[in-house]
Amino acid sequence: MTFPDLPHRLASVRERISAAQARTGQEQPVTIIAVTKTFGPDAVRAAVEAGLRAVGENRVQEALEKQDALSDLAVDWHLIGTLQQNKARRAAGRFALIHSVDRMSLAQELDRRVPDGVRQAVLIQVNCSGEPQKGGVEPGELPALLDEVVGCRRLEVRGLMTMAELTDDAGRQRAAFRMLRGLRDAAIAAGHALPELSMGMSSDFEVAVEEGATMVRLGTILFGGRQG
Repeated sequence: MTFPDLPHRLASVRERISAAQARTGQEQPVTIIAVTKTFGPDAVRAAVEAGLRAVGENRVQEALEKQDALSDLAVDWHLIGTLQQNKARRAAGRFALIHSVDRMSLAQELDRRVPDGVRQAVLIQVNCSGEPQKGGVEPGELPALLDEVVGCRRLEVRGLMTMAELTDDAGRQRAAFRMLRGLRDAAIAAGHALPELSMGMSSDFEVAVEEGATMVRLGTILFGGRQG
């Protein structure tokens, strides 16, 4: 295996997820998304060999190249980075889940580009940290966006995604994740089916799990420092 420490690192992550759930009484399954951006196809193979199926990429072009190179592998590809509208044509129908839909124009473009007979699963990205440089719909605008996006017949809205502020302050991390969970719960009460909460990365996934994450996006903690 190209990443010999990966099985041990993954076992440690699973233990930490279980401990985080035990601390707050969470019982939902948590999908570990192996973030392989900037690593080569060997990282994806290593993840699959270690027992992971979900792989996350930030850039459409890099993801599609890896998909083509690894067509023999059973992988659920997740697009977790910002999706530019002019890349929607290439992304539609190529990912098990697109995490970063944050405006109606992007949703409409994806809807137009999804191949016949296919439904593209998406998450709505919400800016719960209040940082202007981050993508995501503003929390107060989420209900209206949800109501609009569910009208896109080739899209299936599966849940919400957010990124916490890059900080060691667990309280500020928790505030962002708790906000997303509250928004999800309110949307469910309004009639939306949103089973997924994608939140938490290598530096804050335990707090995210404590707050109800169903998906965590992990790169460095599994593979080590980035290449490039």
